[in-house]
Amino acid sequence: MNRKRPGTGPLTVTVFVFPGVRLLDVTGPIEVFASANEFGGHYRVRIASADGAEVITSAGTRLSADLRVDDVREPYDVLVVPGGPGWETLIKDDALLGAVRQLNEKARCTASVCTGAFLLAAAGLLDGRRAATHWRQSRQLALRFPSVQVEPDAIFVRDGPMMTSAGVTAGIDLSLALVEDHYGAEVARAVAKDMVVFMQRPGGQSQFSVRSRVPHTRQEMLRRVLDAVTENPEANHTLSAMARRAGVSVRHMTRLFDEEVGTTPARYVEQVRLEAAQVMLETDDDPMSVVARRTGFGSPESLRRAFVRHLGVTPGAFRASFRTTGVGTKGSVSEAVSP
Repeated sequence: MNRKRPGTGPLTVTVFVFPGVRLLDVTGPIEVFASANEFGGHYRVRIASADGAEVITSAGTRLSADLRVDDVREPYDVLVVPGGPGWETLIKDDALLGAVRQLNEKARCTASVCTGAFLLAAAGLLDGRRAATHWRQSRQLALRFPSVQVEPDAIFVRDGPMMTSAGVTAGIDLSLALVEDHYGAEVARAVAKDMVVFMQRPGGQSQFSVRSRVPHTRQEMLRRVLDAVTENPEANHTLSAMARRAGVSVRHMTRLFDEEVGTTPARYVEQVRLEAAQVMLETDDDPMSVVARRTGFGSPESLRRAFVRHLGVTPGAFRASFRTTGVGTKGSVSEAVSP
């Protein structure tokens, strides 16, 4: 995309809404663009529905539309296609998919939020392209639309003029990347600070924490052990220490982790500590020695080895990446040249 500088006229963003749309998929991006206007951006946001009538969201909230799809006749800058929990029904709605195609024809860039990727895919707009959606639905997207190359761990993906994002709040990440692309990193950073969100969030779709990814366990004492690691990653969490804490043998603790968590105790502890270090590096400017100590790695060298082994980057490079949304670079944004 070409960088749009302030003072050259507004950029028009059209958000398509429909019955059952998820409210935050709509309001998240709108808030980003509205906030950008306070820091040097110049966006004109409008909401379009198929017939121009209001719609009722999946939350039961009514949303008014500014115009109907047929009223969009001139080329414009960005189309946002939100998702909804009823995506399985929506992708069978020929009229809805026709409206998406019609709006896409006039848009310079089309972006989906969460399960909105299913609408783009069903409309044939993602054929041969890479795409992202909510991590819970990424497998379904790949199975239903084999011509789409799904990137299950991406927060958002850009492939030519098409952008797709992961679950719900990832629409904010995507919108921040658009703001950076249009008006520069400083404006995007100001918006992120104003909204109290990350400029670029950690670890792919590690938008859900290590602890939350662990299947629910019926073993209360194991839950206490897992929670203790999450709450205080710098404490002593050796296998023997965890076994003592739970009142079981080392062998039994190892077996519980294998059966209930699906990994080893040491690997789980390292994943939690790595996540804690990522958060510190994104939000603080503490020296690496402090980050290493507070997250349980002990030394900067141990921290560095863990980052390189799991993420392929050093802690310093990881921290530097959060000074930008990553638009136009490898990482959370994937780019491809359209055929």
